[in-house]
Amino acid sequence: MDHARPPVLYTLAFDSPLLGDPVPQPTSQPTQPRLKIKEMPSTERPRERLRLLGAQALSTTELLATLLGSGHRGGSALQCAQQLFAQSGGSLGRLAAVPFAALTRTRGVGTARAAAVQAALELGRRMAGEAREAGQPLRGPRDVAAVYAPRLQDAPVEEFHVAILDAQHRLERDVMVTRGLLNSSLVHPREVFREAIAERAAAVILVHNHPSGDPTPSAEDRAVTEQLVAAGRLLDIPVHDHVIVGRGRYVSFAEAGLL
Repeated sequence: MDHARPPVLYTLAFDSPLLGDPVPQPTSQPTQPRLKIKEMPSTERPRERLRLLGAQALSTTELLATLLGSGHRGGSALQCAQQLFAQSGGSLGRLAAVPFAALTRTRGVGTARAAAVQAALELGRRMAGEAREAGQPLRGPRDVAAVYAPRLQDAPVEEFHVAILDAQHRLERDVMVTRGLLNSSLVHPREVFREAIAERAAAVILVHNHPSGDPTPSAEDRAVTEQLVAAGRLLDIPVHDHVIVGRGRYVSFAEAGLL
């Protein structure tokens, strides 16, 4: 373990603002009053544009405005959406990581609207996780990251998952073992391998995230991995890799020679 080469961090482009959708910049300059959405020509209203042109034609702030539905006294839904997006630095990934209570502190965003925003972002994250063709094998850590990074890289707390593989290395099932701080007392071999045994797994891959965004393995990560690899040998269910997901980056224990 002490002689293993330093882990290599691999970069994935998951956290860029949408092309053509400029990052909003807060301004202290006075602005002219803007029209309320109902005062706009019908063809310029976000919902009408979505109906006529499709959701792909709308900017991110227009889509957020559609989710919000209406604004507040003195501001339209579009202005409210622009403020919400600007507070997240123009990143949907960072917006998805904003706690529920923090969303409701934005003027015009109550509990119902905050719930709608979080639900929509979670649906998008889950769809990204399903984007990989069903039955396609996980051939390496990049494939693993492509499946797990969209939903884990912006998660506010650590989540520890086990990818259960069949004999062709296809993902049979994803199991979340724990959510919270990662340590050897929480990630017990019994919990990790229970579902793998029930599914008659040919192998497993361990996956977890670092909310800090830096996927460099910690001493606790290495200790947990060593314990689980040893348990897998005893059960004849090999641990093929442990992939740590950061923001736009990942580290593979297998590629770094840490298994």
